[in-house]
Amino acid sequence: MNNVSLIGRLTADPELRHTQSGLANTRFTIAVDRRFTRQGEERQADFINIVAFQQTAEFVCKYFGKGKRIALTGRIQTGSYTDRDGNKRYTTDVIAENVEFCDSKSDSNSGNGGYQNNGYQNNNYQQNSYQQSSRQQPVPVSPSYSNGDAGEFNDMPTDEDLPF
Repeated sequence: MNNVSLIGRLTADPELRHTQSGLANTRFTIAVDRRFTRQGEERQADFINIVAFQQTAEFVCKYFGKGKRIALTGRIQTGSYTDRDGNKRYTTDVIAENVEFCDSKSDSNSGNGGYQNNGYQNNNYQQNSYQQSSRQQPVPVSPSYSNGDAGEFNDMPTDEDLPF
């Protein structure tokens, strides 16, 4: 099973692009807070690359902007390519299949890049044509943070060798 659920903030305004065949798409990055922090350290975030296609891409570009919270579900997709210098590069992206608002309507109307109330409300936007998933349960508005002990977990090595 390949299923991802994320809540985070856009790091930049998404830009709508089209393939040569006319397929709408966008690539953007979201900052997702890590659940645990070490004592005395600031909360850290992971920066995750997201790709959306067709109506989902149009929806994201129209209603989301830098700093806005977004909830999404999708799948992980890996790939590789050879760069100009002949080095093999590996990619990991989340393909967004379902995108939802996280900020309240008043938060989004007061900031830049948010959606305006063009007939979409937080409780009924799931019925629009931009949603590609038939998921009925809303994603929680904010992640659940606990003061658990992260001492049970070890940091993964950051070298290029993967353990699998």
